[in-house]
Amino acid sequence: MQLDFFPSRTLTLYLAKTFAVRILAVLIMLVLVLMMMDLLSESGRILAAPGNGQAELLTYASLRVPQLVARFLPYSVLLATLITLVTLNQNSEVIAMKAAGLSAHQVLAPLVLTAAVVSLASFAFNERVVTRATATLKAWQANQFGDIPRETDVRENVYVTGGRDILAADLVTGRGANMRMRGVSYYERSATGMITARIAAPTARYAAPGWVLTNARRLEVQGADSTAFPRLVVGRAITPQQIELSKVDPETKSFWTLTESIRRYEDAGRNSDELRTIWWHKISGPLSALLMPILGSIAAFGLARSGQLFVRALIGMALGFAYFVVDNAALAMGGFGGYPPFLAAFAPFFLFLLIGETVLIRTEE
Repeated sequence: MQLDFFPSRTLTLYLAKTFAVRILAVLIMLVLVLMMMDLLSESGRILAAPGNGQAELLTYASLRVPQLVARFLPYSVLLATLITLVTLNQNSEVIAMKAAGLSAHQVLAPLVLTAAVVSLASFAFNERVVTRATATLKAWQANQFGDIPRETDVRENVYVTGGRDILAADLVTGRGANMRMRGVSYYERSATGMITARIAAPTARYAAPGWVLTNARRLEVQGADSTAFPRLVVGRAITPQQIELSKVDPETKSFWTLTESIRRYEDAGRNSDELRTIWWHKISGPLSALLMPILGSIAAFGLARSGQLFVRALIGMALGFAYFVVDNAALAMGGFGGYPPFLAAFAPFFLFLLIGETVLIRTEE
């Protein structure tokens, strides 16, 4: 019986359903509160754009909610774990299950199974919804909450060098010969690296070679002379491929799209440690939900009448939040090459899995 993690179908369904309902309730509560606070801080900027109104506020909320769900789903699983286990302990249900011969792992098995389903759903949700919503929202923000670009392959705040000169754009859409720019600035530099002139234009398109700036204005640094050009070609050494490689936002890329971007980075001889770390984390991130029942399991055991149940719940919460702190620190280390990408993404998961199992086995098994 000790090797059968689901000895009772009725008990498994009861615990899984109870846990799932609490995860959903906590997630809805967190998202609603955070979305309200976010709208309070961003509504002024959204409504400042000409023509924007309530519909745009709802659009912003629809794009922001998937990000909040993806970010706070693991926290919801952690809090739901503590609420579920503390309630079961207070109602002596854990005592009844252990008296029936169930081990600590068998008590937790339905919760871990539910968390595994949540992890799979989280990965699919991130791939199909969150990346697209993030790409659209970032492009909208880069466009000062004006018309949302309808093109695919949108990049914001692009910065690329061509020889000594620099080409920057607030927004880039399209690929290859169809690439377009908005909010363009071109900086001409001397051999010593000093900026000698700045050319600004509202739009630009690829001219093969170079980039055609429309309604451009050139400002000389020395003398502050300003000259207007209805059409001006700059940056003949800069290609669309350079721009595509200059700005890869992994938050807006799905797992398979990011795989292709990493391959192109490596083919170009560029360092891809940061991208590969986040690529691995697209797998390890959703798996964090799987850890939460194990880290919070300390709240399930021990006599509720002993007065230590609150302390146990705090320890479980501390372990869960410690995981997120270590995970973020490891990602930062992997981003600048301090850790190998795979280690940076998965080391916190396996470390806290061992910590949780050690606590569970030494205290209850």
